[in-house]
Amino acid sequence: MPSPMLPRLGTVVLLATLCAACASTRPASYRQDPIAQASPEVPPQEDRVLYLDLIAKMQKQGAFYASLAHVDAYRQRYGDNPALRRLHADALRETGQRDAALAAYTGLTTGPQAAAAWHGIGLIAARSDDDARAETALARAVQLQPLNTDYLGDLGFARLRAGHWDQAQAPLAMAAELAPGNVKANANLAVWALLSGQHGTAERIIRDARLPDGAREEIQRLAQQLRQRAASRTAAAAAPARVAPAIAPARERSTRLAGDANRPSASGDARLAPSMLERFSATDTTTGTTP
Repeated sequence: MPSPMLPRLGTVVLLATLCAACASTRPASYRQDPIAQASPEVPPQEDRVLYLDLIAKMQKQGAFYASLAHVDAYRQRYGDNPALRRLHADALRETGQRDAALAAYTGLTTGPQAAAAWHGIGLIAARSDDDARAETALARAVQLQPLNTDYLGDLGFARLRAGHWDQAQAPLAMAAELAPGNVKANANLAVWALLSGQHGTAERIIRDARLPDGAREEIQRLAQQLRQRAASRTAAAAAPARVAPAIAPARERSTRLAGDANRPSASGDARLAPSMLERFSATDTTTGTTP
């Protein structure tokens, strides 16, 4: 679940099932046509599924631009289907074409790809710092697929970003318990524990999950960023109540002072990159792509 909303490998080998019947011994790459290498005995419907799986694997390892080319090739060969449109939307999102991605996801919010579409919408909203919309969209994705640990984790993280720390516990704990070996799920839960003042619990999660080197520092850094973000939001919300009583007397004393009081504050909202702890997501699984 974008979740907004983080470096990935750029190349991978084609699926073994596509290359098994290939007579050529040259290394496979994304530039080749995977269907041309498939066995002529493979039924066309199976080719479609294998090709979708190939595109999904490209995206999992970060080759989103290559996947866009293969989406076009698939569409020319086999036509369109909801699973392909979702992969297209994911690639648009990850290559910075957010408006086009949002339009594509919106067209998929009903039907078999609805959960993935809401997840994508939630990640786009998170990356735009639209916390309310991100939480709403990700909650819808979880409602449609309550066992999807990616969606649960991204919903919980979106709630942490919004400062709703208590509400973040349930989805983060669900994700960690449903996928005890998932690094991202355990890291997210450790962040929640730190924000909740449960430092011992955070240490236990990090230790028991055997998180990779550097995870502890990243979790602490992210928790600190979230604390600062919450403090900035609280200060921004409280600022009008403190300033308003002083403005009226200033206007009575001097027009100049009144003008000074109305100038925008130099302090800005501290923003947090909506990482969703993606740097820890190498072991995550992907959602199926069957049309």
